[in-house]
Amino acid sequence: MKLSSGSIHAAAQAITGILGTPGAADRALSRFFREHRALGRDDRALVAESVYAILRRLHTLERVANSHRPLELVMATLVGPLGRNSREVALALDRPLDELDGMRRRWHEARDAADPAADLPTWLWERLCAERGEAEAGRLATALLEPAPLDLRVNAARAGRDAVLAQLQAEGWPAQATPYAPLGIRIAGRPALQDHPLFVDGTLEVQDEASQLVCHLLAPRRGEMVVDFCAGAGGKTLAMASLMRSSGRIYAFDVSQKRLDHLRPRLARSGASNVHPQRIATERDPRVGRLAGKIDRVLVDAPCTGLGTLRRNPELKWRQHPADVAELAKKQADILASAARLVKPGARLVYATCSLLAEENEQVVEAFLGTHPEFSVVPAVPELQAERIDLPSADEPWLRLLPDRHQTDGFFAALMQLNA
Repeated sequence: MKLSSGSIHAAAQAITGILGTPGAADRALSRFFREHRALGRDDRALVAESVYAILRRLHTLERVANSHRPLELVMATLVGPLGRNSREVALALDRPLDELDGMRRRWHEARDAADPAADLPTWLWERLCAERGEAEAGRLATALLEPAPLDLRVNAARAGRDAVLAQLQAEGWPAQATPYAPLGIRIAGRPALQDHPLFVDGTLEVQDEASQLVCHLLAPRRGEMVVDFCAGAGGKTLAMASLMRSSGRIYAFDVSQKRLDHLRPRLARSGASNVHPQRIATERDPRVGRLAGKIDRVLVDAPCTGLGTLRRNPELKWRQHPADVAELAKKQADILASAARLVKPGARLVYATCSLLAEENEQVVEAFLGTHPEFSVVPAVPELQAERIDLPSADEPWLRLLPDRHQTDGFFAALMQLNA
């Protein structure tokens, strides 16, 4: 792909908007492309690659560019992580070759130095070191800089994984089975599969392997009553409906009607008939109260910082702050306490986040257990092993999935049971 001045300046304009405003980078980038329809496919690819590379390595690239200005950041990205030729970039922008060669040299020096703290906010690096030790925090920080693959989930109500995997491989897709999730398929890179017939007919859904494993941990059975307490756009709701073969009933609760609206077309595509999306005003909505003590399995996929998804959403590390973590931890505790009222004796409750921080994870669960002695923890990994999911044994009762250990998003989950 030949570089042009227009595509490079478009990348600078895109990153300016993303760094300057709150919100998810993927949505901001989609909005940018809608506003710049003249950009061709190659130009869009360059813009997207540049934006995500800058978000992942912002601090390093600022040093490589000797600048905070967006255009210089894009230049440093092109000759640095994207590996473009210095002369090509210099010619496209009519800039001195020495300037681009200097950036390329500084990039290689930074890469060789391999400082895992370089591209994390200081507060986050310090917290990870305090919780995990510097060596483990370094391995985690390094893994979070790598782009995530595309993980898919096979809708078991529509097809078996082996058949779908064979079809994708026969069509030339670099697809393989996920190491742990029994319905997962992994494809390297970020290929565009949204128009593939297997997507259109609901056989495949995008879902990270860690998210799939949380659903297997809850292990809903056919005919049961299940609540997905913070359903969002319904990825886990649909995974549970698939496991239940559309029997029983799943209540998909969320406070956002917009998120639930995103669930509806996915639900129609999946063919699931046992899902009932319902908007609730708060975690104490009367609709929730009417189900108190009646539910077999409750999933609380709590709103969180999302720091476990930095491979996919690198902008999150620049948006979150310690005060946000404390505020979210309080909200998580309130949601968990409310959701727990739904569980009937002997039934199960899973609390999950895609956070890496103890304040949002085990500390929330331990505080809940301190005030709810009627619940006990069920060790998570043995439960998954009993489902023939070959996760290595853990020396803690929680399910903790990490990109450096499991090649998944960072996820935490605690399985609890209401004593009969």
